[in-house]
Amino acid sequence: MRLLTGAELWSVAIFVVIFLLLVDLMHRRQHRTARYPPGPMPWPVLGNLLQIDFQNMPAGFQKLRCRFGDLFSLQLAFEPVVVLNGVTALREALVKYSEDTSDRPPLHFNDQLGFGPRSQGVVLAEYGAAWRQQRHFSVSTFRHFGLGKKSLEQWVTEEARCLCDAFAAYTGCPFSPTSLLENAVCNVIASLLYARRFEYDDPRFIKLQGSLKDTLKEEAGFLPMFLGVFPVLLRIPGLIGNIFPGQKAFATMLDELLTEQKMTWDPAQPPRDLIDAFLNEVEKAKGNPESSFNDENLRMVVADLFTAGMVTTSTTLSWALLLMILHPDVQRRVQQEIDEVIGQVQHPEMADQAHMPYTNAVIHEVQRFGDVLPLGVPHKTSCDIEMQGFLIPKGTTLITNLSSALKDETVWEKPLHFHPEHFLDAQGHFVKHEAFMPFSAGRRACLGEPLARMELFLFFTCLLQRFKFSVPDGQPRPSDHGVFGALTTPLPYQLCALPR
Repeated sequence: MRLLTGAELWSVAIFVVIFLLLVDLMHRRQHRTARYPPGPMPWPVLGNLLQIDFQNMPAGFQKLRCRFGDLFSLQLAFEPVVVLNGVTALREALVKYSEDTSDRPPLHFNDQLGFGPRSQGVVLAEYGAAWRQQRHFSVSTFRHFGLGKKSLEQWVTEEARCLCDAFAAYTGCPFSPTSLLENAVCNVIASLLYARRFEYDDPRFIKLQGSLKDTLKEEAGFLPMFLGVFPVLLRIPGLIGNIFPGQKAFATMLDELLTEQKMTWDPAQPPRDLIDAFLNEVEKAKGNPESSFNDENLRMVVADLFTAGMVTTSTTLSWALLLMILHPDVQRRVQQEIDEVIGQVQHPEMADQAHMPYTNAVIHEVQRFGDVLPLGVPHKTSCDIEMQGFLIPKGTTLITNLSSALKDETVWEKPLHFHPEHFLDAQGHFVKHEAFMPFSAGRRACLGEPLARMELFLFFTCLLQRFKFSVPDGQPRPSDHGVFGALTTPLPYQLCALPR
């Protein structure tokens, strides 16, 4: 085969550059009309990729909001993006135009991770019949296995007891609570998916959570977004395995657990858990190529529910304990309310929540201040929509800056400070604001919200019922500044848990 000469290589390079510039120009003309939301001037081909602060995207978006308003546009290579800011714009897009903004951008990573073209899951799935089928299945199956009933509440309460025992084992010595909180929340999801719990020192349990943490780290930053807008690069052999080893390892471990589950699954018996229920639906759907119940999609649904069900709740609990040691006066008031309503002997129950306005306010303020998922999950318009005088074309990716509502200075008295009184009226009754939307809103709001609320209340009250938390003697006061990544997490910290 003849090698290209230097002149020919230059000709090819010039052709590629001109082609990319023409494609870039075509995309810009398609979207940038007089009524398109304003935004920073993009570079050719790369767009605004080099102008985004990937170390702290919410703060960077706040600066752009000050320049361009509540709706501003970005160009990520050839992909048009509009960022929504403030409660009015967010609710208009997610609730008023819910039908038109519920789509998702395409999943470029799935094939390379081995999930296959028929796997979209339930969190990142395109809006349509398959998503409706999977969301209805997930919600109804969770309810069948106890969500909103005493059975699941008892399971969470039992896990809370195991968590408290793990805390007590440190006998008041300093330790980091993060991994223990992850263990407890992970076991709740495992109970729904696999009808089992893991011991906290189980090597495979530790490995599973480690690979999940690696996955979250790999999904944050410039490189994943760059590959997302240039998906052709994902076809480079070995790229995914080398750059995203955590995602490969997580998928492999889920496969192992699914294989074990299938070996004991009996379609003639009542389903033990969500996976059994899904396998039953796969059996029913054989011969129907239109059904979303297939082995490929099972892997993705399990991955979605496992990830979404664990990381946000455990991170919120980590924020909760950090804020308790930083605000001992708040901790004392919560424990006083626990003593008055529940006492020291009775286990907390969800029915107690209605009689504990201060504790409820503290949990909500932890979610608002911690701001765990500040940018939500991307949406995509399925038709042209008009918002606040702007025209957003069909096929535009929408970034929902939930942080802009949770930290809005026009709504909250002290938006940048931990202040439980944000959720209390003058008489001390609990009140909830429209701007409180950590679970997003509309049709694509988090399907695990009821479970998350149960876990947050029961784990938090059980821990504060049994322990007084404090900063270890001789250690500096921890910071309440978060670290932005796939989630906003607290900086690493230690605490002491002394029995009450």
